[in-house]
Amino acid sequence: MSPPPRAGSREPVRRTAEIEEITNLRFIHPLASRLVPLAAKLRISPNALTLTGMLFGLLAGLAYYRYPDARFVVAGFVLMIGWHIMDGADGQLARLTQSQSHFGKVLDGISDSATFLAVYTALALALARKYGGGAYALVSLSAVFHAIQSASYELQRQEYERWGWGRKELRDPGAAAPESSRSHASVIDRSFAFLDRLFYFGLSFPTADITRRIRATMSAALDRPPDCAARVRERYRRVFAPLVRRWSILSANYRTLGIFICALFAVPEYYFWFEIFGFSALLAVLIANEYACYRRLSLELAAVIAPAG
Repeated sequence: MSPPPRAGSREPVRRTAEIEEITNLRFIHPLASRLVPLAAKLRISPNALTLTGMLFGLLAGLAYYRYPDARFVVAGFVLMIGWHIMDGADGQLARLTQSQSHFGKVLDGISDSATFLAVYTALALALARKYGGGAYALVSLSAVFHAIQSASYELQRQEYERWGWGRKELRDPGAAAPESSRSHASVIDRSFAFLDRLFYFGLSFPTADITRRIRATMSAALDRPPDCAARVRERYRRVFAPLVRRWSILSANYRTLGIFICALFAVPEYYFWFEIFGFSALLAVLIANEYACYRRLSLELAAVIAPAG
């Protein structure tokens, strides 16, 4: 498992390995890691990498518009892989250079949304030639389900970092700024933090109940003598790491693969139907598993804190 950051130490450059999706762990992030030192040396900002990734995503949409031609399908897939690599590299670079910000995080989310919006729109336009207006309805409904599923998955990652390792998403960027600019930075930071909460805690409503229960249980368990905290977090990681890995089935990686396979066989509409019904069914199963993990965690925490009670 990744070691927890010590006070005053840098946040790990790579994301937490024990919950990382396998294609990220073995392919996307190793490629991104090769790019990060060069970007740091050239003083390229994380946001520049994010925007480059967004450009790849928009070009992927143009390629998928011509999905009946397999050459364009392959080009779209390669461009989306390029977006994934940039999406991994921008976060690594931000952590390496300690330049994280809520603006960067929201921009990263915009890049993700723009990529899928471009691809979905392109496929909707192409499918409309075959199915008429029904294609727009199908793709639009699929996009709504996509947003809910993605937000629910990202929330699981955030909650694991918070309760498993005690990491906060971001430090206040205004804290280290001069007094004259701190107020301005704080206003900007709060604005983007609000948008971040609106996305993750608004769209992730299917997980709201179990998230509330886990937070209450972990807060109560950590509100004990300090010698219990490490054991409480260790028990949480032991129970929830396998589950969060399973949640990665809802990650963008598998959507990219699903779009590619369906478009390669000239049936992208099948992907959108699976988005609505297949991924939604998987979300329901994952939430049920989370309730089971919560019950197990409650029993294990009771054993940990009983001697200190």
